[in-house]
Amino acid sequence: MKSALIQKYFKDLTEQQIAQFDQLYDLYSFWNAQINVISRKDIDELYERHILHSLGIAKFCIFRPGETVLDVGTGGGFPGIPLAILFPETEFHLVDSIGKKIKVVAEVAHSLGLKNVTASHLRAEQVIDKYDFVVSRAVTRLIDFYPWVKGKFNKESKNAIQNGILYLKGGDLSEEIAESRLKAELYPLSEYFEEEFFETKYVVYIPQ
Repeated sequence: MKSALIQKYFKDLTEQQIAQFDQLYDLYSFWNAQINVISRKDIDELYERHILHSLGIAKFCIFRPGETVLDVGTGGGFPGIPLAILFPETEFHLVDSIGKKIKVVAEVAHSLGLKNVTASHLRAEQVIDKYDFVVSRAVTRLIDFYPWVKGKFNKESKNAIQNGILYLKGGDLSEEIAESRLKAELYPLSEYFEEEFFETKYVVYIPQ
């Protein structure tokens, strides 16, 4: 079962969710051979380094039905696609400035039957809607990222945590956070996942 690693940490998946996570390897292997959205050497580590890493956000924040989430610089669909599988009643808008990557996102979402995913070939600054949360996976330094999404949040929070940014990033982030002057909270993924890959990985939460 391809998604065994996901099931190790997410015990309450439905049969449909398990089937969707199982499909991801073949889908990304197929599309990656045509359009390089994941490092070639990383495709065998897809479940650990991309899918489970994306789902680290879900260990910190449980998205609620009806909430809206913007995935900025989604690349091939991370973290948006795994989160959309996990939270089928939450709406996800995945954007990237590179059109061929968004094509992969749209095709993967279609193949999985994900009705809660919209994929757009846009820069973050061009997005005009407002969202409950913005997610992203280390697309740039926080000082550069924040201006792209500032003002794109719904004022009223429906979640247990305040609306804001959930950013996946690794390494020593103290200098980057100080430089950004943002009120950021760090949550180490090593508290949730035992694999060595997660030892230096964090969810960075920035309330709006």
